[in-house]
Amino acid sequence: MSPIKDFKLMYEALNKYNTFSEGDTVAGMVTFTLTEQTKVKSIFVKVKGEAHVHWTDGTGERRRSHNAHRKFFKDKEYLVTENAEGTELPKGDHQYKFRLKIPQGSFPSSFKGFHGRIVYTLTAKISRSWHLPSVEQTVLNFMSRALPHLGQSMGPNCGSVGKEVGVFSKEHIQMSATVDKRVCSPGDTLSFVAKISNSSSKKMKPKFSVEQRTMYRAHASHKLSVISVCKMVGDTLKQSEETVSGQLKIPADVISSVHNCDIITVEHYLKVYLDISFSVDPEVKLPLVIVPFSLATLQPGGAAGPYPAGAAGPYPAGAIGGPYPAGAIGGPYPAGAVGGPYPAGAVGGPSKSDFPPPAVAMGPYPAGAVGAPSYSDFPPPAFPTGSYGVPTAPGAFGYPAPGPTQPGNTAGGYSNQWPQQVPPYGFPAAAFPAPSVQHQGPTAPPQFQQGEDPPAYMSLYPPIPDKKN
Repeated sequence: MSPIKDFKLMYEALNKYNTFSEGDTVAGMVTFTLTEQTKVKSIFVKVKGEAHVHWTDGTGERRRSHNAHRKFFKDKEYLVTENAEGTELPKGDHQYKFRLKIPQGSFPSSFKGFHGRIVYTLTAKISRSWHLPSVEQTVLNFMSRALPHLGQSMGPNCGSVGKEVGVFSKEHIQMSATVDKRVCSPGDTLSFVAKISNSSSKKMKPKFSVEQRTMYRAHASHKLSVISVCKMVGDTLKQSEETVSGQLKIPADVISSVHNCDIITVEHYLKVYLDISFSVDPEVKLPLVIVPFSLATLQPGGAAGPYPAGAAGPYPAGAIGGPYPAGAIGGPYPAGAVGGPYPAGAVGGPSKSDFPPPAVAMGPYPAGAVGAPSYSDFPPPAFPTGSYGVPTAPGAFGYPAPGPTQPGNTAGGYSNQWPQQVPPYGFPAAAFPAPSVQHQGPTAPPQFQQGEDPPAYMSLYPPIPDKKN
């Protein structure tokens, strides 16, 4: 008879839903009573997450079994260090505290279906030589925070379908459906509207159902299971145009959507279809994401993963795609630099021009460069020759300052005081100001004074003497 009595495994709940997620700590206590002095090999507690699928198909000699298993993580702590010779424990009550860490990552929520399960367990085990181990195990309710695009999924969803019926004369049926939300949680109510145009002589019934589609995968095989979570049937419709609206309440025990497991996928959608006798039913499927209530209340931009709000991974806030300083995008460059080690605002290489740059740089070089690196000794042209801003300083390049009533346009980084118009033939809009604000360009000085005769042609271009051999 075993001397181990009242073996218990207890853990502390982190919230009122009694759920755990990525990055959480599982803390608790193992207690038992020994009726006599006992030698044990080890006592440990572990937490692990895993998924398993299994199904069979075929009959007789063609019967085949399909299995797949995935292990997500495991954390283990020894309460009594493993010792092959054994450790003596005195008679009486014993208590051991433990703390186990669920790692960061993307793990699917708990799930149990017809052909598979996703389960997270907490296990305590006492091992003794020449005896069966004493084991206590409890199942943890795991709720994944890995819900990509949760903010982008907010808002209504809609779809439509058309169908032709009849053999000799084609008659049309058109239906469009809208549901008020894409993300919901158990206990929520879905509101939907369906607009049906029936120009045929057939009678039909609109039907609405929330369906759960579960896909099990094992190597190259898969098994599909579809069940209806809740359903509503409308009145019979005749030849007319009708608008049907209604509500469906998501059951409190519905399974959450699972998207981040390669062997089990759980999807939900609202199916709106017309039940037509002796015909294929036209249907519209509107995808839904069912999440636990605590995650459905997240606002767009909130943290839907194990990282702080605004973070796109285990990097500092503002970093995108790598462990670089805030503001850096894709490389270890200063804040504001985009893809290269150039000063803020510069995109490209250096310029060796001897003249001051324009006010705004929009090319692949520092402010003032027009095109490739310049070695010219001449000033830049009056009008830009590429996608660069127009000089805005008063009197720049001989132009008068714009009037105070002209609105500033700062979109896209330009400091252009002239209204932007649609550029003709692909030229920059800044090169074609509106007629109301066109200014006369600088004029060249006259080559000869008024009243003087122009120089003779022969003085400008003397004849070339003939060369004879």
